Order: sequence, then structure tokens, then C-alpha cells
Amino acid sequence: MNNRIKTDFENTFKNFLSKKEINLKENFLNKFIKNGFPNKKLENWKFSDLNQIINKNIGELSFFNDPNKKHDFDKSIIIDQFEHNKIVFVNGNLKLKDFNFEQKENIEIIQTNEINLDMSQKNSLLDLNCAFVNSNYKIVVKKNYLMKKPLIIYHITNDQIKSTNINLQLNFEIEKNSSIKVLDIFNDNSEKNFINIFYNFNLKEDSILKNYKIDCKKNRNIKYSYNNINQEKNSISENFILSCSSNFMKNEINCNLKGKYASAFVNGILYLDEEKHHEIRTKINHLVENTKSYQLIKCVLDENAKAVYQGKIFVNSEAQKTDGYQLSKAILLNKSSEFNAKPELEIYADDVKCSHGSASGSLNENSIFYLRSRGLNYKEAKKLLINGFILDVIDKITDDEIKTFVKKTMSLN
Repeated sequence: MNNRIKTDFENTFKNFLSKKEINLKENFLNKFIKNGFPNKKLENWKFSDLNQIINKNIGELSFFNDPNKKHDFDKSIIIDQFEHNKIVFVNGNLKLKDFNFEQKENIEIIQTNEINLDMSQKNSLLDLNCAFVNSNYKIVVKKNYLMKKPLIIYHITNDQIKSTNINLQLNFEIEKNSSIKVLDIFNDNSEKNFINIFYNFNLKEDSILKNYKIDCKKNRNIKYSYNNINQEKNSISENFILSCSSNFMKNEINCNLKGKYASAFVNGILYLDEEKHHEIRTKINHLVENTKSYQLIKCVLDENAKAVYQGKIFVNSEAQKTDGYQLSKAILLNKSSEFNAKPELEIYADDVKCSHGSASGSLNENSIFYLRSRGLNYKEAKKLLINGFILDVIDKITDDEIKTFVKKTMSLN
């Protein structure tokens, strides 16, 4: 792999980056080559071996994503259920940006080669991302501006790529007393690619982020999404994940509550079948006093599917009066499905209220019998119970339009 990745690196950047920029990227590349794709030896990957997953599902991976290929997309994929701003990426390349519903002077989109990652961090996939990302984008919401409409980021792949690594980096700066709703929608018409996305969110005082990720179109790609969220005083982040369709997907959220009265909410659904393997890993860092976090993850698993939830609440010694809650639940629809949970509390303060829990099991046969006695057949009774199980998570979405869209996407309306 080493010779291939070095050649692809040279072909990607030899014509348009400065020597200084190439040297910085080479440092990340060398870190990735040294550590490789993560495997079960790493605590954060104890339930997965990404190297084996890529070899099994993709084989030899190309790290050169040719920007000169045809990166068109069918405009019919743009949803029409509600008005929204949009950014469209096709095969990792920016094709469209439209903020026509906003006051343009209050929104800024900057294309940059700047890398917003500490070289001391230990995550080889972020090293790979920083080494190969062609350009990253910074979206700034100016002070005192509340965005009128949601921003949908469309992540599209087409049949012009196969067995290719796509790297994308997005940085959001949400200035004081501002707000943004971001909805990521994955629409894959390609197969056997590895998609690696790094999001960085900086929330200033009194700002609000609502971030929703939807992966519901069946595909055979491998995906990794890392979300770093820094929150200052009295800021709020609401995060929702609906993960159903890729062969493998891992969503990581690292949230740093740095200001008093900052709050973070993480809710997610893994709805899997056909040997799919999806993971959610969260780490909420309570770093100062009077911060709050809430996490609820639910999984529905069928046909050899595997789901993993690793959730950690960290409370610093200075973070008195922390309120942290975490719960994961899973329904296993057959004996071949698997759910692994690793809830953690690491607390160094005395005056805190923190709890965590996890449970898994099959559908309640008594409930199915009761529903069948009221006229439903077995399939209808089973669906009704599953819908009730996951609606608890969807109802925590605070945006009504997006909540309705998620329900329609899952045929729950």
C-alpha cells in the first residue's frame, strides 16, 4: 500500500500546492503510513478492524480522486419537502452552493488549504484526511445572525469512481448569538469506495447548532465521519444520526463543553440488516462547571447486522454541577444480529449528576400477542412495536420540518 499511496499523493498535489503546504501534508501522510487503518488493537476500534473491512469490501484502494472526471449529478435528488440552502458535493468535489434564502453579508464560505488539526492527535483516519483533502471549506455564520432556512449538504457519489478514497473537510464558525441548522444527506450511486469526512464546529457564546446526518440509500460504500464540536458559554448543540444503508459506517462525535451553561445533545438510530456494520462513538467532555449533556441511541438489528455504541462522559475536576445522561437500547430481530455497547463515565468532580445505561433484547412476544388479538397480523404488530421504539428518538428532533422529513424517510408518517 505504501508505494501506491505515495504515488497517489504526488499525482494529487504536485501541480498546485506550495512546497510548505506539501510538506505539511506529507507529515500527516507519514503518520498515516506509520499507523495504517485502525484495527481491534485500538480501544476505540475494539469491535472493528477497518483494515479487514476495506480489504473484504473494496480490495486495493486508490487514494487519487481525479477532479477532471465527470462529476455531474441528477438534480432530481434535491429534496422539495421544504425550502433550504444547499451545498452539493459530487465524489468529494464541490459542484453547487446556494444560500439564496439568507442575507449574503451574514454568511461566508471560504475555500482554503488550511488544516485545522493538531499534529499531536492520535487518529490515523484524520491524518489520512488531512494528507489527501484537496481543499477544505469554512462556513462562517456572522455575529447575531439566525439563519432563516436549514442548510442541506448533499454528499453524492456516482459511477465515475470505484475503489477510491474520498476525503472532505468542513469547518463551521458560528459566531456569538448566531444559529445554523445543518442536514447532511448521503446519496450514493457508486460502490466500493471509502469516504472519510472531518467536520469541525466552533460555537461561540449563545450560539446554536442543529446538526442532522441521514444515510438511508442502500449502498456498498465504507464511511467514516468525525465531528469535533467546541462550545463556549451558553451554547447548544443538537446532534442526530440516522444510519441505515452503507456496508460500514462509523460516526464519531467529540464535544468539548468549554463554557458555563453549554449543552450538548446526541440522539441516534442504527437500523440495520443484511450484514451491515455501523457504529456510533461519542465523547462528551465537561470541562467547566454547569454544563449539560444528553445522549440516547437506539438500534434495530436484523439479518446478521452488527451495531456498536461507545459513549463516554468525561467530567473535569473543575466541572462541578455537571448533568450528564447516556442511554443505549437495541432490539435484536434474530439470533444472528449483534449489539455491542461500551458506556463509560470518567468523573473527577464531586458535585455532579451523571448516569449511563444499556439494554438489548428481542421484541416482546406478549405485546405482539396483544396487538394480534386486536386485529393486526404478525408483520403489522412487529412494525408497530419497532416504530414506537425508534419514534422516541425522532421526537427529540426540535426542528419540525426535519422531524417530518425523517419520519417520511423512514416511512413512519
